[in-house]
Amino acid sequence: MSTFDLSEYGLTAREVHHNLSCGALYEHAIHFDKESSVADNGALVAYSGGKTGRSPKDKRVVKHPDSQNDIWWGSVNIPLEPETFAINRERACDYLNTRERLYCFDGFAGWDPKYRFKVRVICSRPYHALFMHTMLIRPTHQELTDFGKPDLVILNAGAFPANRLTAGMGSKTSVDLSLEDRQLVILGTEYAGEMKKGVFTVANYFAPKRGILSMHCSATADKQNGRSSLLFGLSGTGKTTLSADPKRNLIGDDEHCWSDEGIFNIEGGCYAKAINLTPESEPDIFQALRFGAVLENVVLEEDHTVDFTNTSITQNTRGAYPIEFIRSAKIPCVAGHPTDIIFLTCDAFGVLPPVSALSPAHAMYHFISGYTAKVAGTEMGITEPQATFSPCFGGPFLVWHPNKYAELLAAKMQRHDTRVWLINTGWSGGPYGKGRRIKLGYTRAIIDAIHNGSLSKANKERDPVFGFETMTECSDVPGPLLRPRNTWGNPKDYDAAAAKLAALFTENFKAYESGVSAEVKAAGPATS
Repeated sequence: MSTFDLSEYGLTAREVHHNLSCGALYEHAIHFDKESSVADNGALVAYSGGKTGRSPKDKRVVKHPDSQNDIWWGSVNIPLEPETFAINRERACDYLNTRERLYCFDGFAGWDPKYRFKVRVICSRPYHALFMHTMLIRPTHQELTDFGKPDLVILNAGAFPANRLTAGMGSKTSVDLSLEDRQLVILGTEYAGEMKKGVFTVANYFAPKRGILSMHCSATADKQNGRSSLLFGLSGTGKTTLSADPKRNLIGDDEHCWSDEGIFNIEGGCYAKAINLTPESEPDIFQALRFGAVLENVVLEEDHTVDFTNTSITQNTRGAYPIEFIRSAKIPCVAGHPTDIIFLTCDAFGVLPPVSALSPAHAMYHFISGYTAKVAGTEMGITEPQATFSPCFGGPFLVWHPNKYAELLAAKMQRHDTRVWLINTGWSGGPYGKGRRIKLGYTRAIIDAIHNGSLSKANKERDPVFGFETMTECSDVPGPLLRPRNTWGNPKDYDAAAAKLAALFTENFKAYESGVSAEVKAAGPATS
């Protein structure tokens, strides 16, 4: 029986299991968590209960004099009084103290030792401990011995609800962050992704204070010269899929920082969507789902094979695995400064071209805009793609105002002469429901052309509505596809859709106009 001491957090459970191995966590999950099982591929299968996606409307940040002037308050960062945080923390501890056993995992966030921070996760489900074992950077035995005081503590009491009558609560779910206490308290949701994104939110606050750009993006690196490429985009736009490129080294699939030395991954693992996963479409991800990985909310057949097409539980089925399970991963996950930045957007209107080259002003405009579509299953209640704007392609996880991140990006782009591209992984030939999703193979060909330098030399033409340069030729991509207006049955329908999307861009950007230069403001689309 383990006796790891958590009394400093008010936790007095008889058993506390500290940094158990994968095998031990599997054993605990099977014995003590009756919903967990093992798939025939060796992954641990677990279920998150009623919540199968993030609950962004239930995220709270404690309003404290030391940080309140830094934070972008509003629908992303909803203020919480310190007294309410203390109530919720005590409620979480009270619940955890009723458990026969607890699990504690200590790990790192950030592969560059100069900038990493220490995270302690305390939970009651072995599945959650294994999930964070995959998603954080796993310490060596010596690093664990010398771990010391953590920089962030996550108290996951997600099986126990928040009290809706407590001041500041919006539901029985509450994910509360205190930057001053360096604690994250989770109530009312067992969806493991809340822990992962809580760590990212903390990085998004402290990294910019040190002049480091924290980014919601995937990253790869050239195997020869070590220079990197960044892919920005929300869940479902292809960050994870497109970063699993055997021709390049994988740095990470979701969260990174850009320092004066180069880029580094924040995480120790990947968290990929598993819906319709096949060994043909995603060979690297498919083989990574084995012993040591977690499959979340998938459906098992009687013989314990996974039915990746079954969405009866959720469309947001997920697989979490250590990054070294990807054969092309570069360990440690650090790389040089980016040669290229790629903004991935899932355009549900079918208007944007498959690939465009962005000037610095256009790059800043589209970074701040962050246009994409919420893809089915990513958040609770989303059952089909919906057009949305998410600043910095990661609005739900920002802490500072978007301009803070945009200014850091602009400075680093200029200093390192980085090219910027906009790639549409969404629809062509019409909007969602009428057009067709752009084939993954075409998107891969475009990214290959970016990385080998051929696309920067290809022919292009100015888009009359959005003003950026549309690339009109690319190897292994049909020419007509590159001009979206030509793919529609009726060009006038395209023009109407383009005008509608342009108006949405303009309306959205009004919230940011006062903080940007006239050049960036002028990079917006033309509207009548």
